[in-house]
Amino acid sequence: MNYFEVLPDAVVWRGDGETLMVQAWGPHGLRVRARRGGEVLDADFALLPSTVTSAEITVDDTTARITNGRTTAVLRASAGYSEQLEYHTVGCTVEFQDRAGRTLLRELDRGGSLNLVARAFRPHLGGDFEITASFESDRNERLSGMGQYQQDLLDVKGTTLELAHRNSQASVPFVVSTAGYGMLWHNPAIGRATFAANRTEWFATSSKQLDYWVTAGDSPAEISQAYADATGHAPVMPEYGLGYWQCKLRYWNQEQLLEVAREHHRRGLPLDVIVADFFHWPHMGDYRFEEEFWPDPAAMVAELTEMGTELMVSVWPQVATDSENYAEFKQRNMLVTTERGMDVHMAFGGPSAFLDVTNPRARERLWELCRRNYHDFGVKLFWLDEAEPEYGIYDFDNYRYHAGPNAQIGNLYPQHYARAFYEGQVAAGQDDVVNLLRCAWAGSQRYGALVWSGDIHSTYTDLRRQIVAGIHMGMAGIPWFTTDIGGFHHGLVGDPDFHDLLVRWFQFGAFCPVMRLHGDRFPYEDVVSSSGEPRLRSGGPNELWSFGEEVYEILSRYVHLRERLRPYTRAAMNEAQEAGLPVMRGLFFEFPDDPECWVAADQFLFGRDLLVAPVVEPHATSRKVYLPQGASWTRMDSGGTHEGGQWIDAEAPLDTIPVFVRSDASSGVGDLLR
Repeated sequence: MNYFEVLPDAVVWRGDGETLMVQAWGPHGLRVRARRGGEVLDADFALLPSTVTSAEITVDDTTARITNGRTTAVLRASAGYSEQLEYHTVGCTVEFQDRAGRTLLRELDRGGSLNLVARAFRPHLGGDFEITASFESDRNERLSGMGQYQQDLLDVKGTTLELAHRNSQASVPFVVSTAGYGMLWHNPAIGRATFAANRTEWFATSSKQLDYWVTAGDSPAEISQAYADATGHAPVMPEYGLGYWQCKLRYWNQEQLLEVAREHHRRGLPLDVIVADFFHWPHMGDYRFEEEFWPDPAAMVAELTEMGTELMVSVWPQVATDSENYAEFKQRNMLVTTERGMDVHMAFGGPSAFLDVTNPRARERLWELCRRNYHDFGVKLFWLDEAEPEYGIYDFDNYRYHAGPNAQIGNLYPQHYARAFYEGQVAAGQDDVVNLLRCAWAGSQRYGALVWSGDIHSTYTDLRRQIVAGIHMGMAGIPWFTTDIGGFHHGLVGDPDFHDLLVRWFQFGAFCPVMRLHGDRFPYEDVVSSSGEPRLRSGGPNELWSFGEEVYEILSRYVHLRERLRPYTRAAMNEAQEAGLPVMRGLFFEFPDDPECWVAADQFLFGRDLLVAPVVEPHATSRKVYLPQGASWTRMDSGGTHEGGQWIDAEAPLDTIPVFVRSDASSGVGDLLR
């Protein structure tokens, strides 16, 4: 009996109503798809079309092996009479090995009389399935990636993670293991991932087929590069992405925004980007400046350009029922719809519905409006807020998209939102695309997505969590990451405790992939139109000079430091673009054989050569720092050198962040920091 069908680049097994295909996909990768009741589907959620046309395949009776580069899958077919069922049964298991034949990952064993099922399809009445994929677990492995979850766990082994987006949560289901593999759950359904000691389990609430991708590598860098090759590399980061970005909630008129840029210019403070935040429009979903407050956008952009500053403009996918575009979008099926109840998805700024960016016609129409009302004035950067999208109530089963029910494909939303602008900007002749989003999914990086960590609070707890979030986002293939420096919620402009936090966060921000100050500060400022109609309030001052002279002196020094780092930051960004490597890296990325590097959760590497240890406790003037084994490390400010493989006590007065230069760093890196 022939148990397998062999194709030039794939092995196929069929039995008991299931079709299982293991196919070479991308360099060093294997894609696994399984479907009940039909052939596997060519879903292109995140994986790019494969250019692999052949693989090394051998079949020996009930065993098939398929090898693509560093990665091998072993399929073992079984068939026989079941005494419990009293009929003939069939099955097939999958195991992944590296090129030395070492097991990396394998499906859950039946467990003898337990009769466990590794690929479980539970049907929904009317079609499609709940799907669970279960794997044997290496209890000693450490795991990184999966996007950003507001927690401080550097190792996600032992966690259960929701596969869904929320404000400040971005589910990017790619994980890297110390066992030597990376795995992409190629399924945008709402679900969960569990990395337990006794098993690893991936669950999709609703799906048409099982779909995942595995690659092997001898280092995190090899795995990251293979993943980027399979899902897309980030574009080249524009030069204006390397410096300092100024933002607040919110500059509410043109002259106010320009005056902040002018003050930067007068003080000699570098300023690459300044932001016109939300509600610069008449109504949510109008996608244009309100003329009373922003009378001449073209002149505003021209003046900023003369000062060497780009304007970034906020765009929300919410369309209020009183928007000038609501009726058109509703008529043309360009809005997300509810499955039950009123068709209102959010009420901030008035009752509204989300634009359905999974609909190509909706993406085209959104870009058409934004091109005419922003891009044609010279705006090249867009802040694509609410990218999860942020439903007023996260009833994930109550929304339907052009591409399918939210429960089945909802995690695609931020990727398609980024795609709408990226494709529009490229078509308009722009070749330096970077847009700021509050969420991402696998593949978002190829559309120029710079992800920030959402509406977090102004606390040291949140600061510590953002270090971990940035590391995990980089390991999940999203190299461009930033945070609201100082936190978003509740920073009081005149509070000394907030000043302490702001300085420490600002120091951290100077070594993030993108350095951006933002926040909704107290006290608030009311805004009204000339006719006396209220507009959305503005937060308190949030400029470098807003917090007193002592704080200003420190902040301005780090803005100038960021500017001196530009050549180094450019090199790190080039590595991200060319090799798929994160800009912000856990210590383990460069030193995977040092166990301490997998648990040092509040420090990181900025690029290859700079070890950054932010101060993450209130009013602290020192902190413990781990220096990885395999290099010696020189302190940025004092010049003192320490051997790696040890924890040290590092002095850190308020104006100082401990930064260490690797002994074999590129020539001149240390000079940039002085």
